[in-house]
Amino acid sequence: MGENTNAGSISDIFDVINERQQISFNELSDMAFSRGIEKDRLKKALSELEKMKVIASRSRGGVLTYYPLQEQGSVRKVLVVEDDKNINKLMALSIGRGFEINQIYDGGEAISFVRKNKPDLVILDLMLPHKDGLDICQTIKSDPSISSTIVILISAMDPTSNRFKGIKYGADYYIKKPFDPVELRSLVTIFLKKKGKRFDPLIDLPDEEGLSKEIEHSIKENEEYTIGTIKVGNLGEYANRFGADSALVILRLISQLLQDVTKNSEQNIFVGFLESEVFLIAGPKKDIGMEVEHLKNEFNAVIPFILQDNGYKTIALDIDHLFETKEVPRLSLVYEQIKKERIKEQRSKILQSKGASKNDIGAYTYDEIRKMIGNESLDIRITRNGSDVKLQVSKEKDDEKK
Repeated sequence: MGENTNAGSISDIFDVINERQQISFNELSDMAFSRGIEKDRLKKALSELEKMKVIASRSRGGVLTYYPLQEQGSVRKVLVVEDDKNINKLMALSIGRGFEINQIYDGGEAISFVRKNKPDLVILDLMLPHKDGLDICQTIKSDPSISSTIVILISAMDPTSNRFKGIKYGADYYIKKPFDPVELRSLVTIFLKKKGKRFDPLIDLPDEEGLSKEIEHSIKENEEYTIGTIKVGNLGEYANRFGADSALVILRLISQLLQDVTKNSEQNIFVGFLESEVFLIAGPKKDIGMEVEHLKNEFNAVIPFILQDNGYKTIALDIDHLFETKEVPRLSLVYEQIKKERIKEQRSKILQSKGASKNDIGAYTYDEIRKMIGNESLDIRITRNGSDVKLQVSKEKDDEKK
């Protein structure tokens, strides 16, 4: 990696990605500009690094993000379970070289193969002969001897209920058919070779630095560019009623729905996660409105399956009556546009308290970001210890419940 650019080298760019662990293209562009590296040269360097298989990229919350990859002591093993031989072959070709790939075509053979051969990652179709993908996923994730196996579900079936069930059973990601070969290859590579903590599609949305840069960007844009929050209403009550793991499934569902919505948008829409029940979304006002409406419709469609999963029959179920009795907390998605005047006012106070100039902000903390956007009162908090993600109802909300 010693090739020189006009004012830098490929190794310089790799060093930045390696140090940050994950960094967006926009952040890399800012870095390159400050060092006199032209954008075309940056793109060429990133392409070279990807060909060398020392970095990988994916669109994360509408933001193209790069991750450093680590060298493996042994070749990582991938199992593809798909009964259509042509699609099975396409999946294997999409993953590309650098992995040991095995292919089977019958769901009934999957569990015995996984237990015997211990693949690192399994790609599962849902509709399989003898044993379906959801059943296989649940069996893998409930068996301590193979539960660390990464599972990606791929299906053309209606994802309304299947995505929810897949996440509940422990699937690490859900992709709709027809799948994008580049997306599949990127996900497999990042899940298996990402340097540092294990990749998690919920937690690995833009972090404090990414959120900070987007806030700075949004307040400089005109009023047609908006920034807002999407909150999962009553998630704290839901966690108290049905358990923290059930609430974490809801957040993972929202995260993947958001990433799908923004991925398919014609505009670049930013999505971030505030490690609570709140997501940040920013972009052109018109597009944000359409995507939020799409997201709400997707979520509302899955609510009956969530209720069914908690023991409430959906056949002839009067959902509104059920909510009115307060037997079940009414889950909802609440979008709120943030006034830029508020962000600027709180930003000024934060900078003053830190003794920082407006041109030298660094990265805000999550608490500072919440203060700027007016979401300081949290129902829940998400923490990560190694690869273990936990959801905890905030003490204040827990006390109120008691």
